[in-house]
Amino acid sequence: MTTQITDSASAAAVIESVDVVTGEPFAAFPAMTHDEVATLVKHARAAAQQWRTMGFEQRKARLLAWAAEIVSCSHQFTFLMHRENGKPVDDAYLELVIAVEHIRWAAYHAKRVLRPRRVPAGVLMANYRASIDYEPFGVIGVISPWNYPIFAPVAQLASALAAGNTAVLKPSELATAAASELVAAFARANPDLPQGILTLATGAGEAGAGLITGGVDKVAFTGSPTTARKILRACADTLTPAVMECGGKDAMIVAADADIDQAADAAAWGAFSNAGQTCVGVERIYVHQDVAQRFVAALQRRLKDVSGGHRPGSTYGPMTMASQVEVVRAHVQDALQGGATAPLGGTERIRGRICDPIVLLDADESSRAVQEETFGPTVTVTTVADLAEAIRLANGTRFGLGAAVFSRRDGERIAQTLRCGMVSINSVLAFVSIPGLPFGGVGESGFGRIHAAEGLREFSRPKSLAQKRFDLPGANAMLFTRPAITIAMLKAVTNARFTRHRNRRPR
Repeated sequence: MTTQITDSASAAAVIESVDVVTGEPFAAFPAMTHDEVATLVKHARAAAQQWRTMGFEQRKARLLAWAAEIVSCSHQFTFLMHRENGKPVDDAYLELVIAVEHIRWAAYHAKRVLRPRRVPAGVLMANYRASIDYEPFGVIGVISPWNYPIFAPVAQLASALAAGNTAVLKPSELATAAASELVAAFARANPDLPQGILTLATGAGEAGAGLITGGVDKVAFTGSPTTARKILRACADTLTPAVMECGGKDAMIVAADADIDQAADAAAWGAFSNAGQTCVGVERIYVHQDVAQRFVAALQRRLKDVSGGHRPGSTYGPMTMASQVEVVRAHVQDALQGGATAPLGGTERIRGRICDPIVLLDADESSRAVQEETFGPTVTVTTVADLAEAIRLANGTRFGLGAAVFSRRDGERIAQTLRCGMVSINSVLAFVSIPGLPFGGVGESGFGRIHAAEGLREFSRPKSLAQKRFDLPGANAMLFTRPAITIAMLKAVTNARFTRHRNRRPR
């Protein structure tokens, strides 16, 4: 990996990409100031008009070329993700595949979703043509996390770019190398395009603040609710709109009629892949009492050969942030002190950044392990008397991102009762890999949507158009010179349209 330091950057004004296993830095990037990031935003705005006027088909070709370049450089991407994040190379490749599929979907569907749309003008304006245009915002500021360093930014960038916006990406300082390669791949795939269509802002807090206050037209953020609140306060000063994806405490419900082996397999992956560092990962499981013992036994069997670490036989990698390890430790200790049991072992399974799976049985619902996002390789499993209790407890946190339901007969019915943005039925995380499904949450999991048609519209402004097609003498009520008959006609038509609904009861 080539060190990325501008000539003007001093040795002190850099951030380093660090190998999560060895602790050794392997690349350096400028720690940009507020003014430097604001300059990037100006460059993005200068390029915005050309990108917008290229049209959907040209942008489609450019985005597909970007995706192809990412695939052709997959070895470099997976290597960087493995070093910065710690995830196994195969899991890094899976992330890459999901990312390019989202680019492809946005490229192919943007024209259909965002083309001008006719709507009925109504009786009052029968001589008008009514339509909706979708226009790009201009410049989108994307602030992305470290846990999925390619997919997380691509999920927002693909829609933003396909909709005709330019973008400035500010990645987590823990994932700068992978993000740098992502932006470089766009430039390599489109060497004739001007700089500024997709640019990289590097650094920590000052760079992020510079992006928000530097004049972007919308902010797309993925991260913690605490940071989201700070960003929203900054956005409020300029009334800059934002879309927020703020993490979750996702629940999985296992009904009495579930396929227990399938549910256990899925729970193991949903809770422990990526070392549990997944915003839509399974953190809580509620199991019907009729199958609870079978499920717990099956889950323990699945986890027998699952381990964290960086050796060739490790199932998932070390945790990326040392500070998050302490959160995991605190949550486990709190749950155990509150009466939970840990059949596989408790805090002794945490060895530095390496943490083997920890299962907490019947943790108190008020414990931190149940109510707060753990973001590590732990999961709580709670036995419930019936589905009503499972649903109530699943809805019992301030989060509402995703969920999973395992039931042969009642999956859809249960899903409709869950307070969240997405549900996988008889699977986990499936909605992430389907580009045509929107992604987002409720409550402290954020607001707005990325992915799919909703994601394309999230990065577009609707503009309403009302065009008069012909004159209707005496029919225009919006004139001081209207004749008296105009309102009389309006009364007659309105009474005819609405009187029949009076005192009518639904059947």
